Amino acid sequence: MSTPFLRRSFSLTSVLLAAALVACGGGDDDPATPEQPPENSAPGALLSGSMVNTITPAQITQAFKDPESHIQSGIVPRYSVSSYRLNYVTTDKNGAKVTASGLVSVPVKAAGARSPVLSYQHASTFRNNQAPSIKVEAVEPPLVLASLGYIVVSPDYVGFGASYGVEHPYLTSSPSSRAVIDMLSAAQTWRRQAGVADNGQLFLAGYSEGGYATMAAHRAIHQQGGELKTQLQAAVPGAGPYDVQETLDEQLDRVRKLFPPLALLIDPDHLSDASESVRNEVRRLLLRQMVPEDGDVRYQTLFMDRFLADDKAGIAAEHSVHLGWAPSVPVYLFHGRGDLTVPYSAAESARDTLRAAGAPDVTLTDCTTPKFGHLDCVPEYFRFAVDRMGRLAKDL
Repeated sequence: MSTPFLRRSFSLTSVLLAAALVACGGGDDDPATPEQPPENSAPGALLSGSMVNTITPAQITQAFKDPESHIQSGIVPRYSVSSYRLNYVTTDKNGAKVTASGLVSVPVKAAGARSPVLSYQHASTFRNNQAPSIKVEAVEPPLVLASLGYIVVSPDYVGFGASYGVEHPYLTSSPSSRAVIDMLSAAQTWRRQAGVADNGQLFLAGYSEGGYATMAAHRAIHQQGGELKTQLQAAVPGAGPYDVQETLDEQLDRVRKLFPPLALLIDPDHLSDASESVRNEVRRLLLRQMVPEDGDVRYQTLFMDRFLADDKAGIAAEHSVHLGWAPSVPVYLFHGRGDLTVPYSAAESARDTLRAAGAPDVTLTDCTTPKFGHLDCVPEYFRFAVDRMGRLAKDL
């Protein structure tokens, strides 16, 4: 079920089932309580940094030959990559400060050489040991991208790494964006201390949940202004559930088609009117897909509760990330029409909404890989992202 590039990517319904299993007491024992950040620390503060390893282009190229690799032809590593694990301060789903972690992967260039910065947001995973700062291996996306010349910054997200044990605020816009932006701030502090030069360019990319986190971070950067907005060149979100309402509506529609008797008992526009037993069955069916039995990360599903309560306003305000803004730099959306995990219509909604808001350059590119499925399109997305960013990046 897992793959090196999208080892962390599973279906939306699988994530929800994992959360349900945890809520019911399933899974591993509760992890230890994470260490709290210093009282006087602010979000974005760097707490620590330590080197993990250095991997050569030859090792990365060899890793491509792994049967599970989703990196295909056209990607040629140029540099060795040194990776560092950072701990930093961000906020959880309630706005409370928490110690989080992430990975910074640096291309080994000549002394003083500059590089663009790429914030890479990983897809969903149920295992803490799959987080970027823990699984630092040659085939992993942050290292592959760094081998092309980018300084790659990869947040673990709240609930993973240093914050393991804290509930992961899945598809909740504010903590998703904060984990990314605060990691970028901490990484900038680390670069200045370590003498790692960037060229002032910033890119955002990620697939599935990583696509969602990419757009959440982009919106927050755009709205708050400042240095990151000035540096941002483009974003390349792939197959993300940006429009959470549309995503869940589509998932429910599939459930109703698969189970016609149940469809007669519910009104998709008034789920809260259904009996508790019917709503529980809807939830169960939305969560029906199997998940790894050894999952150990706790997922929050507030967005699902709001969906079943017909709280469209709450979903729009706190979960969907395509509303209320018009990006001023290119947004290169990518999605497969046959995606049964995250519906293609979520990308169409994002494209149309952003364009209607006045965004000058938002495109949606279709996956052409046969079957067009969520996992099937990952290799093509990777090549697409490298190509689109490469057209704008300098000093690679």
